Amino acid sequence: MRRAAFATVIKVRAMRTRGWIIPAAALVAVSVAAGSGAQPASPRAPRGEAPPEPVVIELFTAQGCAGCPEANTRVEALADDPGVIALTYAVDYWDYLGWEDTFARPEFAQRQRAYRRPLKLRAVGTPQVVIDGRRQVPGAQEAALKTAVEEEAARRVFPPEIEFRETGDRVGVGSGRAPAGGAEVVAVIYRPGLQTVEIESGDNRGQTVRQINVVRSVRRLGAWTGRPVLYALPDGLGADEAVAVLVQAQADRRILNGAVLPPR
Repeated sequence: MRRAAFATVIKVRAMRTRGWIIPAAALVAVSVAAGSGAQPASPRAPRGEAPPEPVVIELFTAQGCAGCPEANTRVEALADDPGVIALTYAVDYWDYLGWEDTFARPEFAQRQRAYRRPLKLRAVGTPQVVIDGRRQVPGAQEAALKTAVEEEAARRVFPPEIEFRETGDRVGVGSGRAPAGGAEVVAVIYRPGLQTVEIESGDNRGQTVRQINVVRSVRRLGAWTGRPVLYALPDGLGADEAVAVLVQAQADRRILNGAVLPPR
C-alpha cells in the first residue's frame, strides 16, 4: 500500500524510498534521539531501480590479530557494492599481545558479544563477520562470505523504510511488523573509506593494516515498535563522519533495515 512521504525528506543516493505518514500527535509524543542515512541493496530490484534495503556487513577485527588482515581485505572488496553497508569494529581483547589497537573501544567488543547467544556461538573471536545480524562467517572465507551476502540480499521483504529530513538533523523509520521483543534504532558513526595503520609491535609487527569504514561510536536512538517514528541525528559529527542507521531486533539481533547518511 502506498503511503504519503514526509514533506521535507531527502532521498539519499541509491536507496528507493516510498515514505509514510506520521500523525502530528505522534510527532509531539516522540522523544527524538539520533539518526541515519541510506544505501541500496538487493538483486531483486529491476535494472536501473535502486533496491529497497542493503545487506549490513559487520566486521569485528583487531590490529593485533594475526589472522585479521586477510579478513579486512575481504570486507574491503565488498564495501563499494551499492547493495552493502560494510562496518569495521575494532576490538581490544588482543591488546595484551603487545599492540594497543588504535581504533578499539570496549563497546565494540560488547556489541560483538551480544551476537554470541543469538548466533549460538560458544565464544566470540576475530576475525568475525556478522551479516544482517542473522549469521556469522569467519572473515577470511571469501566464497562463504559472498554466498552469505547474496542469500541475505534475497531474504528480506517489506522492511521498515528509513528516510532523512532535508535538514540533515533527523531520520524517520516507517511502519512495519515489529519482531517479537521489539526492536531498537541504532546510529553507527564511522569514517567512510580506507584507513591504514603501521603496526610497530605484537603479532603483526612491521605490517601495514588496512581497515575500511572504521566505526567510531555506536549510539542507541530509541525503541521501534512497528509504528512510524522520527529520531534526531547525533550532534557534533565530524566533517569526515558518516552515520549508518540500523533497525535491529532486540531479542535475536537480526537487522531489519539499514541506511547511510554520508558526510555533509
